[in-house]
Amino acid sequence: MVNYNPKQWFSLIFHAYSRGVMRTLTPALIFMTVFAAGMCYLLLDVLRFHEEDFHTTISMHSLLGIVLGLFLVFRTNSSYDRWWEGRKLWGSMVNNTRNLSHKLNAMLSETDLENRKWFAAMIPNFVYATKEHLRKGTQLAELEVVGPDFLDNLRSVKHIPNRISSMLYARINTLYKRGELTGDQLFLVDKELKEFADILGACERIKNTPIPYNYSMYIKQFIFIYLITLPFAFVTTSGYITIPIVTLVTFVLLSVELIAEEIEDPFGRDINDLPTDELAEKITGNVREILLPLQPASTV
Repeated sequence: MVNYNPKQWFSLIFHAYSRGVMRTLTPALIFMTVFAAGMCYLLLDVLRFHEEDFHTTISMHSLLGIVLGLFLVFRTNSSYDRWWEGRKLWGSMVNNTRNLSHKLNAMLSETDLENRKWFAAMIPNFVYATKEHLRKGTQLAELEVVGPDFLDNLRSVKHIPNRISSMLYARINTLYKRGELTGDQLFLVDKELKEFADILGACERIKNTPIPYNYSMYIKQFIFIYLITLPFAFVTTSGYITIPIVTLVTFVLLSVELIAEEIEDPFGRDINDLPTDELAEKITGNVREILLPLQPASTV
């Protein structure tokens, strides 16, 4: 995610778009510019249409533009809601890991370095596993190994965050059975362990539920029809000025749609996606600082 100062107008005005948006936007701009130039040449120089022969009007496009604008506003708001909900969920992830670490730090003996190191590794492991699970699958190389059979245990399952969550539950239950945690303490840490699953499920809901197909298809068809007929609304009144007009309108409409497409899945690696890598590193440092106060707080 880009860090910027919203008060610096000039830097924002001349800042380039993200690569993902420009890769799709540039060919479309070139096509519409060439298409508008071709229509202008055909109608003005070849067929020699003039305003008295072929009277054009922008009335229809003005009315359609209002409807299209409403669709784009709804589209952008829907995508931003998904982005903002994802940010709130990852904010809850940060708070939840801190709360669990604080509770374990108070409950575990200061000399119990084995369990402290285990939880200091496994809590961030869940975060890293969730981060990559929401992309293209968990990267085992990012996880801190906590035992000889740890990686083999994870390779045997498809949903690695679920397995890590189960391992956290199992470790807590083992401490309870050994008498190292009381029933009340078990009840207290259960809230954070349950919250991990709730956060993961909510993120998966955003990831696996795109904007409805018919709506996405319709708005793209609407934009295409609007742009492809736009040169005919200006050609006899504006002449070759129609070319920059069409290019500018194409740039505005497609930019809004493409940015909405980019932020509707906020967990990827696009420039406008959530900074989950940085949040995972922050969580790792926080958890280690709480559970291992005498150890250096490094990141995985």
